[in-house]
Amino acid sequence: MSTTTELTLRAQELIPAPDIEYGQLAPVLIVIGAAVVGVLFEAFLPRRARYTAQALLAGLALASAFAAVVGLAAAGRATTEAGLIAMGALAVDGPALFLQGVILLVSLVALLTFAERRLDPRAHGRHVDSFAAEGAAVPGGEGEKAAVRAGFTTTEVYPLLLFAVGGMLVFPAANDLLTLFIALEVFSLPLYVLCALARRKRLMSQEAALKYFLLGAFSSAFLLFGIALLYGYAGSVKYAEIASVVADTNRGTTEALAGTTGNDVLLLIGGALLVMGLLFKVGAVPFHMWTPDVYQGAPTPVTGFMAAATKVAAFGALLRLLYVVLPGLTWDWRPVMWGVAIVSMLAGAVIAITQTDVKRLLAYSSIAHAGFILAGVVAATPSGISSVLFYLAAYSFVTLGAFAVVTLVRDAGGEATHLSKWAGLGRRSPLVAAVFAVFLLAFAGIPLTSGFAGKFAVFKAAAEGGAGALVVVGVIASAIAAFFYIRVIVLMFFSEPKVEGPSVAVPSPLTTTAIAVGVAVTLVLGVAPQYFLDLASQAGVFAR
Repeated sequence: MSTTTELTLRAQELIPAPDIEYGQLAPVLIVIGAAVVGVLFEAFLPRRARYTAQALLAGLALASAFAAVVGLAAAGRATTEAGLIAMGALAVDGPALFLQGVILLVSLVALLTFAERRLDPRAHGRHVDSFAAEGAAVPGGEGEKAAVRAGFTTTEVYPLLLFAVGGMLVFPAANDLLTLFIALEVFSLPLYVLCALARRKRLMSQEAALKYFLLGAFSSAFLLFGIALLYGYAGSVKYAEIASVVADTNRGTTEALAGTTGNDVLLLIGGALLVMGLLFKVGAVPFHMWTPDVYQGAPTPVTGFMAAATKVAAFGALLRLLYVVLPGLTWDWRPVMWGVAIVSMLAGAVIAITQTDVKRLLAYSSIAHAGFILAGVVAATPSGISSVLFYLAAYSFVTLGAFAVVTLVRDAGGEATHLSKWAGLGRRSPLVAAVFAVFLLAFAGIPLTSGFAGKFAVFKAAAEGGAGALVVVGVIASAIAAFFYIRVIVLMFFSEPKVEGPSVAVPSPLTTTAIAVGVAVTLVLGVAPQYFLDLASQAGVFAR
């Protein structure tokens, strides 16, 4: 036998051939594949054909990926046959499939707002294609310029959206630290670009993107440093092996520590840095400073997508880290999560009272809601996992619907987000104001809305997990938050409208559908939440 053959055989023994379960990776592969095709569309399709082709491709890919997730769940992957795939890099279990399904549904609804092409009241309801007909729709021509003035969305957003969704699908399912970091970068980089794509307020949009990029780079550095320290501690990046070393260390077993440092300092600092990186994506205090500026400066459809889908993916990754990798350190991370949850709830609610911009108000609202969700995380029980899953699903659609409504209130300068311009909206456009009021009441946690069911679930789980004091703080923060939500409702319905106030743009059927879906989910999850609570409970088991 030749030397080359011997070396080849030895290499195959040391480095086994990868075993990839492509069928179970179908949701991710569909979305990423469609994103690559979208890039090719941008390169080779004529300008006039891109919008329709990109929108249809993105919609078909997201719908197909959701069907694949449902198929995996129906095959038992979410319950009895949960396991690891791609050589242990990804988990196909209840939480992963549930969160992937939520992300895909949220992305489908967000796609409807991305596809909106006539949101300028000065267009008097004309579709952007009418401008193209006036100006021959040539690059740089009058038709294209008029389309941009009418709020036309560039078609590059579709492949960027798909790449972001692909990363988000992997993030909560990642079962080793390197996959976690790669997924973080895959969905973060497209978001940085999407934040800078506003046409009207270009400087504000680019400033928001730059802030998000710089602070995101810092958080990624913290996360990467934490990965290095945990690898130094356990000698592995796989979740199960790190958890095993932590458990053996707690039991005083030295046999499993061969080849590892077993140094608790590396474990504690590395775990803290990982949690910091994830709390940044969640938008919890004290890692929230980017949230108001980015939410205000980014294009509103992007803000809605980012506020909903990113929080779902980040909380999924945080749950898996705390419940799978660090369950042996529950007594260490629970007090930290207590503090972060309390400060996030109170700071988000109190600071929101002082806001005069609708998008900044919703940004601080999202910070408060991050604290409410952390109350379920702190429970450290199966009911805590299921309550967080339900809350994330409910919150996502309320957020998307609220930001979709914000895109409709406009003046000559574009979106009218200052609260003073919303005065009397209930008299000028009662339907739009009523829909926004429904979303605000859901944020406040009023009964018969999904917000009430979500808060009740996480507070109940926290109380059962021994965090009764945290529930008291959460109820107080909810009461404070209800004040500024109701203040906006009073402003819309009981204030005199200004003579030259903003008008409400006539939405296309796409945006109307997105808002209708948000309202429907908000009311259904509030009136009859039990089926979805049971579904979240069945999905609340991690593969290890």
